[in-house]
Amino acid sequence: MDRTEVVASVAGDLYATERAIDDAITAATTLVQSMIGARTLLKVSHVAGSASQTKAMEAIAALSAAREAIVASHSQMQKDHRRMGWGTYAVGALDKPDDFNEEFDTGGGVKQQLRSVPNSRVA
Repeated sequence: MDRTEVVASVAGDLYATERAIDDAITAATTLVQSMIGARTLLKVSHVAGSASQTKAMEAIAALSAAREAIVASHSQMQKDHRRMGWGTYAVGALDKPDDFNEEFDTGGGVKQQLRSVPNSRVA
């Protein structure tokens, strides 16, 4: 295996990890939404299930911390890569759209469209 193949392999593992964490966050938030919806449909008190819902939200917070850590790892790998003088490898995630206004497949046959939104922050 040459250096390019090794770097591409590590990059693929990095992107897979980033995606897995995002998928876990999505699943956990869906769980909390389901818990709230079920409580509403069953006409159960807001107090019921409060502890379990809190634990699920703690899991989301932990996943968020994991996401921050893997993003920091990604950034550090980029710095290390440049420091070793290996230049830039345009491996990148394969599911990034070329143009933010084009549709792209999210992997499950679902098409999404990204669009630009105005910056509403007041400076």
